[in-house]
Amino acid sequence: MPKPAHLIASTVFSMTALAGAVQAQQPGGIEDNMPAFQQALKARLTFPMAWSPQVKDLAAWRAAGRAKVWDATLQAPDRTPFAPQVLAEQDRGAYTARDVAFNLTQDSRVRALMLVPKGAGPFPAVLMLHDHGGKFDIGKEKVVAPMGDAARSALSQAWAAKYFGGRHLGDELARRGYVVLAVDALGWGDRGTLTGDTQQALAANSFNLGTSLAGIHALDDVRAAEFLAAQPQVDKRRVAAFGFSMGAYRAWQVAALSDAVTAVVAANWMATTEGLMVAGNNQLKGSSAWHMLHPGLVRYLDYPDVASLAAPKPALFIAGASDPLFPAASAQTAFNKMAQVWKAWQAPERFETRVLPHGHVFPLEAQEGAFEWLDKQFSAGPANSPAGASHGQTR
Repeated sequence: MPKPAHLIASTVFSMTALAGAVQAQQPGGIEDNMPAFQQALKARLTFPMAWSPQVKDLAAWRAAGRAKVWDATLQAPDRTPFAPQVLAEQDRGAYTARDVAFNLTQDSRVRALMLVPKGAGPFPAVLMLHDHGGKFDIGKEKVVAPMGDAARSALSQAWAAKYFGGRHLGDELARRGYVVLAVDALGWGDRGTLTGDTQQALAANSFNLGTSLAGIHALDDVRAAEFLAAQPQVDKRRVAAFGFSMGAYRAWQVAALSDAVTAVVAANWMATTEGLMVAGNNQLKGSSAWHMLHPGLVRYLDYPDVASLAAPKPALFIAGASDPLFPAASAQTAFNKMAQVWKAWQAPERFETRVLPHGHVFPLEAQEGAFEWLDKQFSAGPANSPAGASHGQTR
């Protein structure tokens, strides 16, 4: 028996109203390159593996955090012999520059620049990690002056003038008595070159191959740190990771993941996920973000949580008060969170942060302060090893 017309109309109206309500409650589509339901996704990011006052066993917490990060990198442990070879040397006065080749991983044999002070060692050492900057034709030469290449020398000097007050950070540290190692990240210099557009293809194809671009960087940096610490001229108990911008991200990440690193200086890369997920920020544009995004890791740990896995190693974090890429307020929120972890390790004096009156650059004044800080951390020699730190295998 057919339904009366008024019942049919009522049913249609009810279904239409219900559909409208569902549509209102479940927005779809994309807004500003984000899912329209981004707020619901953000609300689920509770970072359950972050340190909290409920953590009683700090060493176990750190081990679990490291394991989670390594899992997200999609990388397997690598113990390939380094098999180093010196290709060329250059006398630079107080130190010698070397063009060296070694097996970074089982898949990559690379060329690197290594600076070795003259005199009796062993010396403290610094792994210098270069930035992104949207410039791929040089990598290691952004932080160490190149050898015998006029074209790269010009590019290198221009980069130093733009971001570092005309100074090559690695060469200055070598003059101060540090062994310095700089290696190209995949896509830069001798290992490239990328372009702004091809970054996303490289990242996608890394996933197609069962790996991750950010994960490759992480493993490469850990292996570089292990290579540096293994050099006969190096005091393995005094090895720092040092970087600016993406190099700073790499520095605190390798300090968190590797026992070969015993201190870290990171300038102009620290913030919270929430603080970076704002309109116009680089982290939302793809491109450079692919080098720093481990699949699914943000479901467990925020950026400051990962960096806190480096505790209680000496750590200096620097931010620019007018840095447009890493808002100072978000950087300070991250710093406050991290400070609690060093305090929990009973080593608050080993953690220092500075918000300085500059933008996304690392000027001479900030450099001098960072160099002096690092000198102070290593001035006591081997006895300055962080209390409670692990010196076993990286994982």
